[in-house]
Amino acid sequence: MAHPNPNISEEQPVIRQLDEGAINRIAAGEVVERPASAVKELVENAIDAGAHRIAVDIADGGKTLIRVTDDGCGITPEDLPLAMSRHATSKIDGSDLLNIHTFGFRGEALPSLGAVGRLSLTSRAAGHEAAVIAVSGGRTEPVKPAALRSGTVAELRDLFFATPARLKFMRSDRAEMQAISDTVKRLAMAEPGVGFTLRDVSGGGEGRITFRADRENGDLFDALHARLARILGREFAENALKIDATRDGIRLFGYAALPTYSRGAAVAQYLFVNGRPVRDKMLTGALRAAYFDFLSRDRHPAAALFIDCDPTLVDVNVHPAKSEVRFRDPGIARGLIVSALRAALAEAGHRASTTVAGATLGAMRPEQPAQARVYQMDRPSPSARRAAYEAQAPGFADLSSAFSGRIAEPAAVTPAPVQGEPVEEHLPLGAARGQVHENYIIAQTEDGIVIVDQHAAHERLVYEKLKHQMAENGVAAQALLIPEIVELSAGDCARLLEAREQLAKLGLTIEAFGGSAVAVRETPAILGEVNAEAMLRDILDELADQGESQMVQARIEAILSRVACHGSIRSGRRMRGEEMNALLREMEATPHSGQCNHGRPTYVELKLADIERLFGRT
Repeated sequence: MAHPNPNISEEQPVIRQLDEGAINRIAAGEVVERPASAVKELVENAIDAGAHRIAVDIADGGKTLIRVTDDGCGITPEDLPLAMSRHATSKIDGSDLLNIHTFGFRGEALPSLGAVGRLSLTSRAAGHEAAVIAVSGGRTEPVKPAALRSGTVAELRDLFFATPARLKFMRSDRAEMQAISDTVKRLAMAEPGVGFTLRDVSGGGEGRITFRADRENGDLFDALHARLARILGREFAENALKIDATRDGIRLFGYAALPTYSRGAAVAQYLFVNGRPVRDKMLTGALRAAYFDFLSRDRHPAAALFIDCDPTLVDVNVHPAKSEVRFRDPGIARGLIVSALRAALAEAGHRASTTVAGATLGAMRPEQPAQARVYQMDRPSPSARRAAYEAQAPGFADLSSAFSGRIAEPAAVTPAPVQGEPVEEHLPLGAARGQVHENYIIAQTEDGIVIVDQHAAHERLVYEKLKHQMAENGVAAQALLIPEIVELSAGDCARLLEAREQLAKLGLTIEAFGGSAVAVRETPAILGEVNAEAMLRDILDELADQGESQMVQARIEAILSRVACHGSIRSGRRMRGEEMNALLREMEATPHSGQCNHGRPTYVELKLADIERLFGRT
């Protein structure tokens, strides 16, 4: 060998019992990866203590100071030494590790933090005096009297001073502070009934508040919506759909954004299981699958989803930091997420994100003068506008003939409906008033205007019809004259055969062919000639990465999308008034018509008040 094997020794290895300090430092390496991990453990303890207000003070990105103050139930002086010992907890009795209703349950956080930093715990329980205990580098000091009105103050200084090597892997103060802020915000989303304050006290003094979320009142959805608006922003709250569904003892609730409110990365996806923030590959894959038909691969949905179920249905003790979970039946949870989100998106109909209009108005807004002028004037009547056109220049009144299309104004004002007569129905997308550049329909609504991309809108309508027909009639399969045999590893073969029923519904029929080979007997007819082996390996890659594969469905729907593109109204075609109105009415009646096949908006709605503000009328 070129290098000696470090595992080979001439001496017989000796098994040693590690001391308590080394054990705690090893445990801290699993639980406390960075300052944000310490904040997570301390804040979760505060929530478990029933706190209504939690304040987090940070100095130098958490490297020199992390202080968490809460108004929870506190700890008695007699229990403080026990709280600092390993595997001591008040949250479980050890008889059932599946029936867990709290964030913490292992009893490792406080002794682990005390092993790698200087930790002091000041607490006062009802009916007891306040007391403080300190642990520095694993050495515990005796309990002393302290001054505290109620609750607990956990103060951690000089994190990783006992393990200096860990400090070399720390990032900048700004990066660590950002990670702490993200951790606090995730916990704040899970607990809208708790007030949170995050303060940066670097340099001493009062510091500055970097995040604050007051305690929310109201029912579950009102409180959650208000908390998400504060954390994720008003735009998310305005464009989020309410989710509430239950299946087989598992409840899913929360808010998911419209497809047109998408992000360039998966940075706005927040998932919680029984109130615990998790980063679970199966759950994020289900979220992606729900938006699969509405977003291109480079766009990502935004959502804050909460799964509540009996604790015995999910195992939270599968990761040192409890950031991953394992469901007893993951298919139920995944199917619930996909079906609930798709139902909510279908109910949204033609609705598109309000940020589209905001971006449009921002592009149109003129440069503001030093002092904005305010004009007050009445809107001119149609006859007054016509007279003004005629007075300005010969032929100016006929300028509208150069438009792509125009709906003639009525000769007389329509009289008010008589009592007993049917009132004109509400038209969300309004009535067509014209077509510009042979591509955009201008419609007037009750309180603004709508600009529709005729090609993108009709393409989506045709695409939805094709999908509906395919769902009713199934995917046609073409049998191969000679089945294609694909050799795979034993693991890949087993994984692929587990998914064969799902693949058969999409027209791809496979079966075992002895050993670790599979035979491909049918492929989707709409795909034409395909490389079966390459397709199977792509499917296997998705199964290994996400636990499920959408590759075949993606190829089928990509072809349907191309068919819809060629079969839709082309850009550059002039449309009559009745055609434009028919397109608007069909958009109102068709789910998902607010975005094209790639997630882009098919129309923009501008409110009259915003338009008037552009011209200084308000």
